[in-house]
Amino acid sequence: MLNTPRSCRGMVTSPHHLASQAGLDVLKAGGTALEAAVATAAALAVVYPHMTGIGGDAFWLTMWPDGRVETIDACGAAAQRADAGFYQSAGLDAIPWRGPLAANTVAGTVSGWDMALAWSHEVAPGLPLGRVLRDAIYYAEQGVPVTASAADITREKAGELKDVPGFRDLFMPGGRLPQVGDILHNPRLAGTLRQLADEGLSSFYHGTVARELAADLRDLGSPLALADLQAHKASHQPALHARIHGADLFNMAPPTQGVASLLILALFDRLKAAKADDFDYLHGLVEATKQAFRYRDTHVGDPAYMTVQAQDILDDRKALDRMAHAIDPAHAAPWPWPSQAGDTVWLGVIDSDGLAVSMIQSLYFEYGSGIVLPRTGVVWQNRGTSFGLDPEGWNGLRPGRKPFHTLNPAGARFDDGRTMVYGTMGGEGQPQTQAAIFSRYARYGVPLQAAVTAPRWLLGRTWGETSVSLKYEDRFDPAVIARMQAAGHQMERVEPFSSRMGHAGALVRHASGLLEGATDPRSDGCVAAW
Repeated sequence: MLNTPRSCRGMVTSPHHLASQAGLDVLKAGGTALEAAVATAAALAVVYPHMTGIGGDAFWLTMWPDGRVETIDACGAAAQRADAGFYQSAGLDAIPWRGPLAANTVAGTVSGWDMALAWSHEVAPGLPLGRVLRDAIYYAEQGVPVTASAADITREKAGELKDVPGFRDLFMPGGRLPQVGDILHNPRLAGTLRQLADEGLSSFYHGTVARELAADLRDLGSPLALADLQAHKASHQPALHARIHGADLFNMAPPTQGVASLLILALFDRLKAAKADDFDYLHGLVEATKQAFRYRDTHVGDPAYMTVQAQDILDDRKALDRMAHAIDPAHAAPWPWPSQAGDTVWLGVIDSDGLAVSMIQSLYFEYGSGIVLPRTGVVWQNRGTSFGLDPEGWNGLRPGRKPFHTLNPAGARFDDGRTMVYGTMGGEGQPQTQAAIFSRYARYGVPLQAAVTAPRWLLGRTWGETSVSLKYEDRFDPAVIARMQAAGHQMERVEPFSSRMGHAGALVRHASGLLEGATDPRSDGCVAAW
């Protein structure tokens, strides 16, 4: 049986072991779960640069010991110059995926760190910012070994990234593809992090760092300007919530797909499935996903432009009953439906006081836009490539508009006193992997690490692919797969422990104070605990 790590004083899980340890060291130094999450996130920006960075966006779900659940929306909006005319004047009928023109939204990640630390300082004196960022600065300056996933992704995407400004110099020095174990240095990013530690995180938007970022973005041809950075701020949002048997579920409000993650579990709660990973289980969750994604793709985007409130569908039991009743228990509903892509990192922290953090940050595609800003060493996201150039269309580009996000950190409170935080990277796969992990653990009693390690599936596309089939890791019972095919599912086998299935993790705190954690063998991560 797979071992689930346990402890009582504090626990961190993330997709890179050095980042998990950076967060744990902050807990050991007296920091809160919020401070440890910032330390982990900052380290990930250095040691996992193909998946995340300070040039991206982030979302936080914070579960306080007193029962409060609060979220931070650290999503940046489109530049004031970013409209259809800007791209049409460049002879384009779509936003490019890579390069300076793909860097058209403000990076919100650092503003989320700032708000999280402000919350932390309301309950504890806090560690110096330089201490929280210490390990990230060290790894950027002294170097970090290249992981297998980073080497693989760089090789796969080199053709589209090698000519993007700054990319080759940092990630392919001398034009050579990185090998596992090569040492990656980013001294300019180390200097930026040190400057943020000295001036405060607000410098990213209003200080010296902001001016350097804006100058580089302007020189490279991005539509972003200093005024866009100065106009940005993170926001405090109510969490979405849904009630199922035995637990209250929480997730992030729009512009994220958090409502889809909650819908899948709320619908599956209404379906019959005797055990995990049989036909009824897999078919039921896939069909619940189709229902949830249809709702998401019809209604969800920048909340300023939505015509419905996401919480309303989660509160409407009759509507949920109708959606569940529409699921045929024996046959697959027609598919495909327009799908979303994206890559990211999820991390979780629980401290000795029971403060639990579920946090996710992203550059969108692997390496984002690919541009590396020469003054700061920051890789900028390409989240705004999800916009369409019809401003009246779904997720249409408009100055100041927030893009639709696949990112959604999850959490749950059980009636027996347990608190759980969980999540994953993987774009379209995030709600599906969350459903797999949570349902296996919560409904069927699968141990936490086994629930994360078990084979997964993905309906739709990921990693920039066009395939929208139902992909499954080749570790399921062949009889179950045969029944799925007979039911009309378009099945596509992928290799076991495929990175396409996300890099997931989960933490649970029991009423006794016992902590349990899990990390994904598909990642380079670990559970760090004391």
